[in-house]
Amino acid sequence: MSTDRPTRTDSAGTSVSAGPAASSGPGAGTGPVRSRPSLASRIAARTGGGVLRVVLVLVGLLWLLPTVGLLLSSLRSPADISASGWWEVFTAPAQLTTENYARLLRNETITDSLLSTIAITVPATVLVVVIGSLAGYAFAWMDFPGRDWWFLAVVGLLVVPVQVALVPVSKLFGTIGIFETTTGVVLFHVAFGLPFAIFLLRNFFAEIPRELLEAARLDGAGEIRLFTRVVLPLGGPAIASLGIFQFLWVWNDMLVALIFADSESPPITVALQQQVRQFGNNIDVLAPGAFVSMLIPLAVFFAFQRQFVSGVMAGAVK
Repeated sequence: MSTDRPTRTDSAGTSVSAGPAASSGPGAGTGPVRSRPSLASRIAARTGGGVLRVVLVLVGLLWLLPTVGLLLSSLRSPADISASGWWEVFTAPAQLTTENYARLLRNETITDSLLSTIAITVPATVLVVVIGSLAGYAFAWMDFPGRDWWFLAVVGLLVVPVQVALVPVSKLFGTIGIFETTTGVVLFHVAFGLPFAIFLLRNFFAEIPRELLEAARLDGAGEIRLFTRVVLPLGGPAIASLGIFQFLWVWNDMLVALIFADSESPPITVALQQQVRQFGNNIDVLAPGAFVSMLIPLAVFFAFQRQFVSGVMAGAVK
């Protein structure tokens, strides 16, 4: 059998074999040898990953422990709460009851405070999202005199602490007749929520490719149509993230509600604080009330969790 290999001629006229190298010596025709990880390094890598997972699970359990304790306490009778800790439920599950929640619904102070909190939180969130979206689009894609200076002023408002504005705003609200009203609390939250909303949405909208907007303008789209048909769908994750942040801030607020809200129908945070002061040992009402006040914002977060994560990831990528 012939062992001739095809040959080619280089630029100098020398015949060069086009097949595999003829030499069969050690290391001939081989590439760099990759060193295989040692057994010790592989064990360390796997062990390190396992330890990290265990640590994360422990941190998660410690984070959830107070919430679990609050939930189990809200499902126990007052006598059981006074007699033993909430962890005793695992040895006697028959102690659980929903009577505390039935009693909570009959407590007009708590139910009125929940309705008052919803009446404050929903408008304050919607107004911030709507106005912030419009202003963010204007600062990102519209030309008007002093645009950069106005945006710089908005950014400067981010560093103004709430405590500085409490006294002058309370005097202003008293003058115009909205002190200790739901309207006053909503306006205060909107005023302090808008700088962050405009800053966040302006930066997000500015990352939208200019070609998309120019193509829409060539098709005859005006500013309103651009905003509703192009910018809003692309900015959905950022808008959802802003809505979640604003909802949680307003719902969990106590300082502004304590000063500006109606004392006859305060939000849930103030109502629970008043219940603690008046009925410090009335845990059968405080525990379910506190858990319900946590449950509603948690439900809002999980309802928009996908959009929230998309907004965070989009910001990280950009």
